[in-house]
Amino acid sequence: MLDLKGKVALIAGAGAVGAGWGNGKATAVLFARQGAKVFGADINLAAVDDTRAIIEKEGGVCVAHACNMTVAAEVKTMVDACVEQFGRIDILVNNVGGSAPGDPVAMSEAVWDTQIDQNLKSAFLGCKYVLPVMEKQGGGAIVNVSSVAGFAQQVGGRVQIAYSTTKSGLVGFTQSTAMAYVTKGIRCNLVVLGTMHTPLVEARLMKQLGAKDAAELVAKRHAAVRMGDAWDSANAILFLASDEARYITATRLVVDGGLTAARPG
Repeated sequence: MLDLKGKVALIAGAGAVGAGWGNGKATAVLFARQGAKVFGADINLAAVDDTRAIIEKEGGVCVAHACNMTVAAEVKTMVDACVEQFGRIDILVNNVGGSAPGDPVAMSEAVWDTQIDQNLKSAFLGCKYVLPVMEKQGGGAIVNVSSVAGFAQQVGGRVQIAYSTTKSGLVGFTQSTAMAYVTKGIRCNLVVLGTMHTPLVEARLMKQLGAKDAAELVAKRHAAVRMGDAWDSANAILFLASDEARYITATRLVVDGGLTAARPG
């Protein structure tokens, strides 16, 4: 089940902040454990090199590559390097993004533009250069990573207008891409994550909310609906990337522990 032997997986955002498990890092390690050859990319080479070291220590295959997923030339170079190394790309995971607080008045244009680039353009460029490779080889699977912040808002909750807009926009992007390539053996799906306890989220929220105690912040988030972790994300991504999901495309898989169902409509 969920066997990836013989497959090559390009994972964007395969590093993690610090020594903990981020979504991309866990996904890369899990894919390698299932037999895939992993080409891990991250803007922070040291971070993705740590992922590579873990995979190789476990006997897997991984190449670490530095790439800014918002720069077209770097993304093209990354894809070319993966094909040169492994000869093909069977799976693409677009796991790059970030959030920033602010409403339309408070948010600067520069922050808005950066959010668009990080959360939407990164997925666009990943697909732009990988899709021709998949089409030429006769198939492939793409998994984009979104957030429940794009679909369910609370009155009085934290406003992050650009993050919500871009994560919602990934639905249309994923479905449109899926339909454009549905007759070519290429699937494209979306994982929608809830409140996940990862190093990046913890560090980002500590800064944005001005929190001084990480444990207290985590406890508050657990109190609403128990937070998931990077392995919950990775398992969902693995399923959609696997042959067991061969008849699933243009779909979003919500991984949120019931968070959106618990929110008032």
